[in-house]
Amino acid sequence: MPMWEKVLLGIAAFVILFLFWPGAKQAVEQSKKVKNPDWKAALLPIGIVIFFVVILIMFSRG
Repeated sequence: MPMWEKVLLGIAAFVILFLFWPGAKQAVEQSKKVKNPDWKAALLPIGIVIFFVVILIMFSRG
């Protein structure tokens, strides 16, 4: 990758981080106030996606 593309990618990452930081900070603060976080509801879709990616990798290797 040429140097100018790396610089542009770094600038884009910084801008994206700058734009999403207030929302992420607010989400973290609100998640601390929740009395009963439902981790099973979050982990199930993540686990399914990871399983699907592993299956795709296995099939692609032959």
